[in-house]
Amino acid sequence: MKHVTTLASLLLAMSVSAQTYDFTVTDSVAVTPVKNQASSGTCWCFATTSFVESELLRKGKGEHDLSEMFIVRQKLLNQLNDNYLRRGRGNIGQGSLSHTFLNAYNQAGIVPEEVYSGINYDSPRHNHGELMAMLEAVAGVAVKAKKRSPQYDKIVSNVLDTYLGPVPETFTYHGKTYTPKSFASSLGIDPSDYVELTSFTHHPYYEAFELEVPDNWEHARQYNLPLDELMEVIDGAIKNGYSVCWDGDVSERGFQFRHGAAIIPDVKDLSRYSAADSAAFAQLTEAQRLDSVFAFRRPYPEIVVTPEIRQEGFETFVTTDDHLMHITGLAKDQNGTKYYVTKNSWGTDRNDFGGYLNMSESFVRAKTIYVMMHKDALPSALRKRLGIR
Repeated sequence: MKHVTTLASLLLAMSVSAQTYDFTVTDSVAVTPVKNQASSGTCWCFATTSFVESELLRKGKGEHDLSEMFIVRQKLLNQLNDNYLRRGRGNIGQGSLSHTFLNAYNQAGIVPEEVYSGINYDSPRHNHGELMAMLEAVAGVAVKAKKRSPQYDKIVSNVLDTYLGPVPETFTYHGKTYTPKSFASSLGIDPSDYVELTSFTHHPYYEAFELEVPDNWEHARQYNLPLDELMEVIDGAIKNGYSVCWDGDVSERGFQFRHGAAIIPDVKDLSRYSAADSAAFAQLTEAQRLDSVFAFRRPYPEIVVTPEIRQEGFETFVTTDDHLMHITGLAKDQNGTKYYVTKNSWGTDRNDFGGYLNMSESFVRAKTIYVMMHKDALPSALRKRLGIR
C-alpha cells in the first residue's frame, strides 16, 4: 500500500509540473479544407486528392474541391479486373496507395465534388460496408464460373451506380462544359510528374523496387533512399513550397490524433530526461512510464531512429501500411523538436487541431512506408542519380 501511495504521489507531482505541447509552424504550403472519409477505407484517395488540390494551388490553378469517389469508382473497377485475372487472389479491399489515384486519373479523368459526391444512398456521410460486401459477392461468382458474362459487367456497373451514383458524361463547372477527361486536361496535372520514395535496407539504395505491402496491388515501384536523405528530401520539398503525400503506420499508441501529436517516446534512457522526471521515472516500469508520457501530453525525449530500428519495425510487422495523410508543413515544439504538420481525413471535430496533427521527426523516420511528391521537389543531383527526367 505504501508503494501505491508513493507511485501516485510521483505521478501527481509530475502531472502538476507538466507543460502542454506548444507548436510553432515554421513552413507551410497552401491547402484546401479538411474532409471526412467517414466509414470508408479510402484514406489513400482523400490524402492524394488533398495533395493534388494543393498542387493546383501551387501551380496557380485556383482552389478546387475534387471528387474522391469518382476516383474510387475507377479504382474498384480496376481491382475487380485484377482480382478476376488473378483467379480470385487479388486485393479487393478498400485500401490502396497514392499511385492508384494517378492511374485512375489517367484512365477516367476527374470531376468536381459538386458533380459527383459518391453518396447515392441514405447516409449523410460515406459508408462503404454494404457496397464492398456486394462487390465481393459479385466478384466471387465470376471467379467461380471462370467467366465474366455480360450480366456480370452490368451488375458491377449497377452496384456502383446504386451506391456511388452514375458517372456524368458531361457537366458544367464555373460556366464551362466538360467531360471528366477534358476537365482533367484543363487542370494541367501530369501523373508522370510524381514520384514515390521510401527507405528500407533489404533493397539497394538509389534503385526502385516494389514495396511489399498488400495495398501495392498495382505493383508500383518506389525509389529507395538512405533514411537521412529521405528526410532531407521531405524537408526540402516543404521548404520550397511542395507538399508531400505520406503513407505509414498509425496503429501504435504514439499516434495520438485526439491530442494532435504522433510521437515515439524514449522511456529507457533516463539520462535524457530532466532531473525531476528521471528521478520519478526511475521508480516506474517501462509500461508505467509510457502511461505517464501519454497522460501528461507534453514533450519528452524520443527514440533516435536508425535505419536498423526502422527496418526491424517493418520486418516484424510492427510498422504496417495503415493510413495515408498529407504533409503540409513543418513545426517545432517549445524544446525545438521538429514536427511535420499533417492534414488527416477524419473530419475537423475529432481533435483540437481542426483535423490536423503534428508528427515528430522520430515518428516519421520510424513509421513512414513511403512518400509521394512532385519530381521537381527533388534536388537536381538526386534526380540525375535516380534517372528521373
